[in-house]
Amino acid sequence: MNQNPPNPTAPAPIAPPPIGIAVWAAVRRRPLRFLWSAWPWRCWAHLLGGGAFGIAAVLLFVFLVVAGLALSVIGIGVPILAATALFGLPVGRFERRRLRVVEPRPVPNPHPPLPETGVWRRVRLRWRERVTWRELGYAALVLPVFAVVDVAFTALLGLSLVLVATPVVVVALSHETVMVPAGHALDGWIDALPVAGAGLAGVVLCAYVGALLVGVQVYVARLLLSPRDAETKARIVELTRSRARLVDAFEAERRRIERDLHDGAQQQLVALSITLGLAELELGGEHPRAAELLVRARGEARDALTGLRDLIQGIHPQVLGDHGLAAAVAEVAGRHPFPVTVDVDLPRRLPSPVETMAYFTVTEALTNSAKHSGATRVEVSARLADDHLVLDVVDDGHGGADPAAGAGLRGLADRLAILGGRLTVHSPVGGPTRIHVEVPCSG
Repeated sequence: MNQNPPNPTAPAPIAPPPIGIAVWAAVRRRPLRFLWSAWPWRCWAHLLGGGAFGIAAVLLFVFLVVAGLALSVIGIGVPILAATALFGLPVGRFERRRLRVVEPRPVPNPHPPLPETGVWRRVRLRWRERVTWRELGYAALVLPVFAVVDVAFTALLGLSLVLVATPVVVVALSHETVMVPAGHALDGWIDALPVAGAGLAGVVLCAYVGALLVGVQVYVARLLLSPRDAETKARIVELTRSRARLVDAFEAERRRIERDLHDGAQQQLVALSITLGLAELELGGEHPRAAELLVRARGEARDALTGLRDLIQGIHPQVLGDHGLAAAVAEVAGRHPFPVTVDVDLPRRLPSPVETMAYFTVTEALTNSAKHSGATRVEVSARLADDHLVLDVVDDGHGGADPAAGAGLRGLADRLAILGGRLTVHSPVGGPTRIHVEVPCSG
């Protein structure tokens, strides 16, 4: 065996599991060490940038709304107001990127990909999305509040830093009187020490207050600017359905090719072989060189016909469609170079996608065992349990399958996942190797 694909249907969360706010976790974990870390600086940078961006965005939004309302009397304002409904899109994109300053895990983009062509189609798609209106609400209602808070915090932090630097200012301006914000005059740097202490206390307070404010903003941004569970599930369901439709279309195209080869090229090769035989009989012994060439041509036609039949068998075996999985597995086992024990006991025919997937799983496993495992025997068993097909292929080879050595079983595992199935490979060093498949058969 040369494959060891991971379990393709291991339970994966539909949406990422909720995590705590990173800055709050840093404060809870080591409250005192938090002051000496990079977190306060990151929080301050986030809040300072948020204040500037928030004010600019709010002013632009107000201008667009006012311009749209003022020009609506002449019809020009209607497109402006319609475009303003999408104002939250760039705001949300910028905010999600800005959160990376304080959040190690980026907020995912909640919007599905846009169609490649058609401006109106793209605009209409965004208008229909709920997250577009959440982003607009964030830009119109939440961002102004955050901007005011961020500006007030920036002012508090700036005042604290000024107070901390007061002794330096007093020394630098020793020939002039320095007044603190409370109106008290400082005669020397010693008088400025209590002021600097108050400023230092303000800086410490700003470190923890900044962490609190940043955590609140991250929480709100996640709530409004990230995909909801229901939206994520709907997108995953649609992606799964689209993958299933692609697999069905691929299977239908493969069967069409098989029919065309069987009814077209194969029959033409048979007719060609018969025609060559008739030509050989007509020549008799009069032209031995031409007869020799006809015999050679008939042999090449037979070889081409054999290769074509093998190709058709690989695309979709006729016996699988006519007689089911048990007969198809028995046939492929009969062509294997070493003994294969087949124990397929199914009470009824299975759905066509399940039969096809099980058949190609068996053929892939047998091919790998013959090429790579050094096995001398293979056992194939299949049962129907709780409306699930349970298929096992076990060989007595040396094991140690390498999951990165090929893509055959890995591709089958991906397609089984679309059917709601599961493929696992257990291949310890020294063997044996067991390929186990479970796939639902209902529907």
